[in-house]
This record gives sequence, C-alpha cells and structure tokens, in this order.
Amino acid sequence: MPIIILTVILAVLVLLIAVLLIRACLFVPKSAESEKAAPVFVNNEKAAADLSEMIRCKTVSDRAKENEDESEFEKFEALLPKLFPGVYAKCTFEKPSDRSLLFKWEGKSHDAPTVLMSHYDVVSVEESDWEKPPFDGVIENGVLWGRGTLDTKGTLNGVLQAAEALIAEGFVPNNDIYFAFGGDEEINGHGAPRIVDLFEERGINPALVLDEGGAVVENVFPGVKSPCALIGIAEKGMANIEYSVKGGGGHASSPSPHTPVGKLSAACVRVENKPFKFGISKPALALFDTVGRHSTFVYRLIFANLWLFSPILNLITRSSGGELNALVRTTTAFTQMEGSKGMNVIPPSARMVSNHRIKEGETVDSVLERIKAIVNDDSITVSVIDGMNPSVISRTDCEGYERVRDTVADTWPTAIVSPYLMLACSDSRHWGRISDRVYRFSAMALSKEERGTIHGNNERIPLATISRTVEFYIRLMRKS
Repeated sequence: MPIIILTVILAVLVLLIAVLLIRACLFVPKSAESEKAAPVFVNNEKAAADLSEMIRCKTVSDRAKENEDESEFEKFEALLPKLFPGVYAKCTFEKPSDRSLLFKWEGKSHDAPTVLMSHYDVVSVEESDWEKPPFDGVIENGVLWGRGTLDTKGTLNGVLQAAEALIAEGFVPNNDIYFAFGGDEEINGHGAPRIVDLFEERGINPALVLDEGGAVVENVFPGVKSPCALIGIAEKGMANIEYSVKGGGGHASSPSPHTPVGKLSAACVRVENKPFKFGISKPALALFDTVGRHSTFVYRLIFANLWLFSPILNLITRSSGGELNALVRTTTAFTQMEGSKGMNVIPPSARMVSNHRIKEGETVDSVLERIKAIVNDDSITVSVIDGMNPSVISRTDCEGYERVRDTVADTWPTAIVSPYLMLACSDSRHWGRISDRVYRFSAMALSKEERGTIHGNNERIPLATISRTVEFYIRLMRKS
C-alpha cells in the first residue's frame, strides 16, 4: 500500500511539473502583424523653442495661495495664442474655471470625440540645487532644462504642436478633438473636475481620454531587456494619514517611559512590519500577461503559473519593494514626523504622516481602519488628511485603447506595448465618472535618471524626445 501511494504521489508530481513546464514554454509573446509606419515631419526647432518659452512661465501651484504668482499663470495663457495662432483660429476656446483651458477642434463627426489632456502647473523647486536655472528654459547640448519639461508642459506642447501642424495642412479630424488642460493638478485642484462637469452637463461621452502616465521605459520588469511602452488603464488611490499624540511636555531630563515621539515611532514600526495584503488586480495581471511573455524562462514559469506561484511572487515583491511590489499591494510610506523644536524639550504634542497608494479592492476607509487596528494605541489619534479611492479600470477591448496602442507601436516600433496600473495619481481619474476609456501615457521614452528628475532636481528633456512626442500626437490625431 505505501508503495502504491508513493507511486501515485510521484506520478502526480511528474504530471504537475510537466504542466508547469509546458505552460511556461507556451507563454511566449503573442504574434502581432505590424507594418512600418509612414514618417512624420516635425518642426523640431519650433517645438523646442516653444517649450522653452513655456518653461519661462513660473506656473508653480501651491495649496497656500499666497505662494502662487497669478501673473505667471496669466503670462502662460497669454503666450499660447502667440505660439499656436492656428489652433486659436480653428478651435473654439473657453475657460471652465480659473485654472482650466478647453479647446474644441471640430471634426467631421461628433459621435466619438477624443480628449487629450495635460496640465501646465508645476511643483516648486529648490533653485540652488539645480545645475541650470529651472525657469530659464536653457537649451544646451541637445537638452532643454526646466521645471515642467517632463511634468507636463512637454506633453501639452506636443499636443498643440501636432494640432498646429495638422491645421496648417488643412487636416480635419474624423471626430471632434478636445484639448483639456488643467492648471492645478499638482494640488488636486478644481481645474480638471470642472471640465468633466462641463462634459457631463453637455452630454458629451468621450471615446478616448488620454492623459499623462506610463512611458517608454527600460529595465522595469524582471528578465525583460526590451523597452516597454506602458499604457495605464487605471491608477491607484491615495490617502494621507495623520498620527498624533498629545502629552504634558516637559524637560527632557525627567522623561516618562514613552514620550510622544517614542509612541509614534513604535506605531511606525508596527505599521511598516505589517504590509498590506498581496493581490493581483486586472491592470497588473494584464501587464504580467503581456510583458511577462518576454521575460527569462524562470520568470515565465512564474507568470505562466500564477495560480500556483502567487505566494512566491508575494514573497519576492514584499522583500524587494519598489514598482513591482506597488503593483500588487497597497503601499505605505512614512513621509513626515514632527515633535519639539527644542533638543532638550519633550513635545506637548507630536505627529507623523504616512502616504498610502491604494490598490483596487480597497478604499480610503478600509485603509484607515486597518491602520487603526495595527496601531492599537488609544493615546494615538489616527485620521485621514485627504484621499481618493482607486480609479475606474478602463477597457482594453475597444477602439479607443487600440488607437493608443497602435500609435505607440508606430512611434516606438521596438517597444513592448502593454496595459499597466499607474502607481501615481493624475487628473485623468476625474473622467472615470463619464467614461471607461481613459488611458494614461506620457508620450516619451524616459530613462531611469530622467524619471528621477520629475518633482526632483534638474528636470530636463532631450530635444529628440520633444520631437518624438509631437510625432506621437500627429499620428494619434490622424487616427481620430
């Protein structure tokens, strides 16, 4: 009897291994027919010069209005008609709010309109930390330096350059095209939501909405050497959570066993030591199924058999952190802690803040409740400062997605084009209430170093990238 059982177990194991290996061997890139796209002419000098002019507008948005310079926003708005007279002559223009610009380029049909988004506000800078002045629009050695070159005046410039060129040719889009630009995206402002309100009021249902998000990147997926063009079909939610402790304060020479800062530190450790649960959302699964097929055999073995190897992927992502981990769980990052201003003074109160990026299936409320349960300390008040739930997941089985996918493939023919989950937040999430065809793709090929300058020091863009962005939008508009 034991021999029979052992034989059955061995047979089952052999069969299991065979199934795993066969599935891995069959998990190869899907064949796709492709034709070499026709070349696109771009006025490279104008594209670079115009973006340089935009960078000179110091459109820094800030939650504290006294830190904003309204004249710089007015300067930017006044600049656009000078740079793009054809757009202003051909398109209708309106301002749905003080921080939003909306253009309508009327097409042959109104049935399937396209919305191309960007934002023209930027985050603040520490100018002394930059190698070049961040608002001078310096062009040197084939590179344009400045805050907003990547995030996202670069794409706004690409959209308007493409429209200006096509209008000059006499091109008329098949369907209406809208250019929707927000001026307060960096502070989660009202610019983009007001535009969506307007579409809702007018009963306009976009067939495609495209905003910033993924890009053409390298070395972002294990075992894959080819560049990957990632199109966000959803974005994670976000919550900022505050932890606060009040105490009597006092002199540091006679402390109690646990000071306010000590209590917060212990809570921080408890939360970090209990990561959120692993789970593969639809956008992450689409990424694994597309890009994973181009990986090495070991990773193909894992991604082809997630029904068995999900626990291994959980361990890999949990221990390594980074972008792969952020795809499969809600993340926690402690970002702020405040206590006493005096080195020998116990603070009467202390606070810290954690930033969470929320995975599909969880909400701001569920994250808060879990954090409270982990902290488990009545002396610590845990509350939400602000937050938003995960976005609607957009379709990939529709003409809108296919148009973006095909245009990406035409513009970057060596890249693997794939859906993915955007880890950051953008204005595009507001469009989820009227459309399930909202996509996130920054039309640029960006190195890891370049991506690191977004919201950081020395943000800059190669002139060749500026031209390629315009090329992408010309192709996309022609497919409208």
